[in-house]
Amino acid sequence: MIVLDNIHKAFGPKQVLSGFSLEVREGETMVIIGYSGTGKSVAIKHIVGLLEPDQGRVFVDGQEVSTLSRRELYALRAKIGYVFQFSALFDSLTVAENVAMGLTKMGTLTPREIDIRVQEALDLVDLPDSGQVLPIELSGGMRKRVGIARAIALHPKYLLYDEPTTGLDPVTAAVIDEMMIRMRDKLGVTGIVITHDMRSAFSVGTRIAMLYEGQVRWVGTVDEIHATNDPVVRQFIEGRASPIVAGPLA
Repeated sequence: MIVLDNIHKAFGPKQVLSGFSLEVREGETMVIIGYSGTGKSVAIKHIVGLLEPDQGRVFVDGQEVSTLSRRELYALRAKIGYVFQFSALFDSLTVAENVAMGLTKMGTLTPREIDIRVQEALDLVDLPDSGQVLPIELSGGMRKRVGIARAIALHPKYLLYDEPTTGLDPVTAAVIDEMMIRMRDKLGVTGIVITHDMRSAFSVGTRIAMLYEGQVRWVGTVDEIHATNDPVVRQFIEGRASPIVAGPLA
């Protein structure tokens, strides 16, 4: 389980998070939505210790992230796969070398074991024959899938996806959605997905949380978000230019 408790984070005079609290249950896919620049990516970077809160605490499996030693933090990160928004692949390395990077850094696997893990990961994202290809030769959607393969090669317990469908056409985005669902159902991975894409959010999410003005404005299931009367949530999920008039919040 991942728990973010009353997280505050500022960068200079800009307050990004101001009491952000969220609980992610094991086995679910939590989708975090919100307007650009509201701090969605900032929030999940606290989970892997890339950022430390100015106030508040983050727990992963009962461990408070900010109190961990360097060695303990590395061990924690080995359980958490991170899929970056723009894949973050090295174009000078082959696909297989990119996927193997995290495994090599672990220093606990033989070259043969690494090769097996890499091939298993590429098979899972439907790129079984792409190991010797350079990323520059791949389409945007295929690069995203390589990013997922690199993350799952670590056999993580958690997968964090930062805007996984950004810049993709609808068909390719649907393929990435199917991949995320596959990771949850086949590997039992708990996921957190940052996205603006409501079609994707409704497809992959078991629960959805909206970040607004530094806090979680609303959290619930897909059915519940469709039924909510919260005008800010409805404006966002319906893509309206201005809020709708609504009754009491639900």
